[in-house]
Amino acid sequence: MLEAYLPFIGLIIFGNIENLILSSQGVVQGVDPKILGGLSIIVVIIWLIIGTVATELAMQYSSYITFIGGLAIFILGIQSVVEAIKNIKSKGSA
Repeated sequence: MLEAYLPFIGLIIFGNIENLILSSQGVVQGVDPKILGGLSIIVVIIWLIIGTVATELAMQYSSYITFIGGLAIFILGIQSVVEAIKNIKSKGSA
């Protein structure tokens, strides 16, 4: 059963890392952790449903999906780090 998901293993791993980065960024910005956690769980469940249903259809496009998803994860990660650095610098000069 898991063999069907092997082409997407990179997105699964790095998507989870990105979810942690975005969650930590939300906490740094002062978002209520309970609301943030609840929303994260809801989004993960939605993606699980979409991934389970659409895997057969998406298999022929797995290389494109992995590239686009990896690029999005990379861009969001850089954005998160830049915002964190700005936040650290603004607190340091205050």
